Amino acid sequence: MSNSTEQLAQSAERESNLPGYFQKMKGKRRDKPLPGLHSFDVFISWLGAFLGISTVAFLTLTYDVPLMVASFGASAVLIYGVPDVPLAQPRNVIFGHILSATTGVIVYSLFGLTWWSTALGCSLSIALMLLTKTTHPPAGATGMVAVWTQQSPMFIIAPVAIGAVILVIIGLFTNNISPRRSYPKYWI
Repeated sequence: MSNSTEQLAQSAERESNLPGYFQKMKGKRRDKPLPGLHSFDVFISWLGAFLGISTVAFLTLTYDVPLMVASFGASAVLIYGVPDVPLAQPRNVIFGHILSATTGVIVYSLFGLTWWSTALGCSLSIALMLLTKTTHPPAGATGMVAVWTQQSPMFIIAPVAIGAVILVIIGLFTNNISPRRSYPKYWI
């Protein structure tokens, strides 16, 4: 087969795969509706989020201990709203945030604040969480914010590690109030 014939065959193969590539973007029909939540569990989700975030905010404002990170709001959705999912388990919450904060601090210390170092802080955090099986989506923001706000190594301890532990502890107490919930599903 000549070189130009091979190129034509490869080009035709790519073109035939292109519609399939875009076809995947249409998604599929959901077979069954999303499950509803019991109204008491909605209250428990609200209570947990209120207590978790208010504890972190109270300690930050009252004792001037920096414990508030914006990504904790998204962590609250997972810990208190959908506590059964793997991404909401204590290992993922605590280690995902710590790993991402550490990654962001290291990236900032090596490269400073640039458009690409901010993206690198986030993308490396995601890759490392996936490799260590500690994926917690809000922690991707923690890695990005560590670079964007030019954080020092202390950021890893306070606000990140202490704040994440507080959110998990509140999750242990509030989620288990409901007879339909058991938190955590696993620790390791």
